Amino acid sequence: MNKEELKHLLQLVHDQQVSVEKAQQALEDLPFTELGFATIDNHRELRVGYPEVIYCEGKTVEQVREIVAFMLDRDVTILATRANEAMYRAVAELTEEAAYNPLGRTITVRRKAAEQTDSYIAIVAAGTSDLPVVEEAAETALALGNRVEKITDVGVAGIHRLFAKMEIIRGAKVIIVVAGMEGALASVIGGMVDKPVIAVPTSVGYGANFGGLAPLLTMLNSCASGVTVVNIDNGFGAAYSASIINKL
Repeated sequence: MNKEELKHLLQLVHDQQVSVEKAQQALEDLPFTELGFATIDNHRELRVGYPEVIYCEGKTVEQVREIVAFMLDRDVTILATRANEAMYRAVAELTEEAAYNPLGRTITVRRKAAEQTDSYIAIVAAGTSDLPVVEEAAETALALGNRVEKITDVGVAGIHRLFAKMEIIRGAKVIIVVAGMEGALASVIGGMVDKPVIAVPTSVGYGANFGGLAPLLTMLNSCASGVTVVNIDNGFGAAYSASIINKL
């Protein structure tokens, strides 16, 4: 339940179109629900604007299935990240609305039609190998109701490719830059735009990449103002923050 839905429910009670008892039933599970192995935060959408997202890594297939089964009854858009195909198949048995992005490893169930923003988030990837993180970010941003423009394989090794896409990039309200190797793309774009840049280092690269540590340090040490950095491979975190900015 979000703020508008709660306001609507209270208005119906005020207008005597819904009884106090029915309103109470609608609000009984609002704080949280215990499932034994998980505590579902039913209050999160009302509190922060977005419903709880399921992080699947480390969970069993059955645990993911049970969490989704509960959330289906809440009539919220469901997003599960770091999910595998077995988890998707289990969720697909519950609802035909489930969609799986195998590259981004996300499961989405859109139970409520989310109006997309007029402004958009640009997601810019240095290389094709960064696409799993791009797809996680894109699916997250879309599930949260944002327009998304993806621009891929425009890294600094062939920087002329980037210049051909600058009009689209500059038209965004916020820009997510995804890069592995040395992670230089975030600084390049940060020095060319007047929009906030959220940099995502990826674990793509040879040994001295140190599993994403090298681009993480490059991005943290960027001399371009306006660049902020999330954790390695965290496309979800970048898109969540970008969505908040895009809807200000």
